[in-house]
Amino acid sequence: MEQHNMTFIEEEVNWFSEILDARLQQYFADQEYDISFIPPPSFREVGSYYQDFIEKHSMTIEERVILVMAIIPHLNPQLFDRFFIQNKSIGRSFSEFGGHEASNFKGFIPTGETVCFVLAGKDISKRIQLIEKFKDNHFFKKENVLSLQQAGQAETFWSGKLTISEECLSLLTLGQAFDPEFSTNFPASKIYTHLTLSDLVLNEQIMDEVDHMQTWMVHQEEIKSMDLLKKRFRKGYRALFYGPPGTGKTLTASLLGSMHNRNVYRIDLSQIVSKYIGETEKNLSRIFDIAENKDWILFFDEAESLFSKRTDVSDSKDKFANQETSYLLQRIEDFDGLIILATNLKPNIDRAFIRRFQSIIHFTLPKPKEREVLWRKALASFNVSSKIDYQDLAKRFEVSGGAINNAVQFSWLNAKRYGQDTIHPENLIHGIMRELGKEGKTSSL
Repeated sequence: MEQHNMTFIEEEVNWFSEILDARLQQYFADQEYDISFIPPPSFREVGSYYQDFIEKHSMTIEERVILVMAIIPHLNPQLFDRFFIQNKSIGRSFSEFGGHEASNFKGFIPTGETVCFVLAGKDISKRIQLIEKFKDNHFFKKENVLSLQQAGQAETFWSGKLTISEECLSLLTLGQAFDPEFSTNFPASKIYTHLTLSDLVLNEQIMDEVDHMQTWMVHQEEIKSMDLLKKRFRKGYRALFYGPPGTGKTLTASLLGSMHNRNVYRIDLSQIVSKYIGETEKNLSRIFDIAENKDWILFFDEAESLFSKRTDVSDSKDKFANQETSYLLQRIEDFDGLIILATNLKPNIDRAFIRRFQSIIHFTLPKPKEREVLWRKALASFNVSSKIDYQDLAKRFEVSGGAINNAVQFSWLNAKRYGQDTIHPENLIHGIMRELGKEGKTSSL
């Protein structure tokens, strides 16, 4: 299928090249022009990623032209070199060609103006009609296929660069789903776990809430596809996990992803929040735009730093901080997937967010019975002394599941340090006291 795909893309590029040559010739001859005179490549019985994409969206000729124009700089940039000709009467390039000059890339990057030149020429009414292709309700925008990246407020609408998304480029050329890596443009990293649901030790109330979330995930498509349900259900699902560190908030988010075959991305809030006005919103917008329609789970850890309470406006800083919160409210309501916020400080979360959560789950420290299960699971893979009393450990030390795992890891390393292959009670006690010390706690032995 890969070979058929590349052949089809080459034919699509050659088709556009014919259109561009005809447009240039007829434009300067001041003649009428209709791209329908040059038919696009016909579909084959053997499909390709590109062909399947066109058929899926029932793309018009204009939409196919816009799509291939966005791809050409990545595959055949020299095709646009003909736009470098100069207007001799004014001593510079033709304004009607549009184009963007990049700092490193030496080729011609098409803009909305370039699209208008190819598809509309001098016809103002056609230029106006083309705006529809870049509105929010068009699949180009809704499915993050391509967009016009606006250069700034002082620029025109059509001066934005025609940019295909990385995910769509990967899908159309390689047939692979886009898997973004952590970067300044995408400050989020994928998290996963090798554990299973049986490794999650939570009380019945928490598990009931988690099961409720899973029910929504199973029936998400049904809710989205049925008009009656769409009217009754909010768009997407939002959950708040709160409680002490190490109580299973991140693990639960990871398990929800692995159990339902969905990627979980933890947002790095240190890369999101900016002291510069408007930058925080831009950083968030990039993440939500990329994540739209992906069935990803967005996990905001330490969410209180971003979703904090709005304050009374006493200066410009308060005003812009409140604007960030309002922007967040709008974006999480528009997102049709699962968003999980995790925090140790629930009172710091803005009440406007609280009202929008379908699930608010308090991850408490485990009870003695739960701690005993956690100790047994954590030590199951190690050689342990028969003198270890799991019930006693569970009753004496009020610690989280995360602290138990850390204590076991330390105990194994400490045993190895002294040439031992077996974890003894004293190793565990040492590890537990170390964990309690981290939290500023003490315990009588």
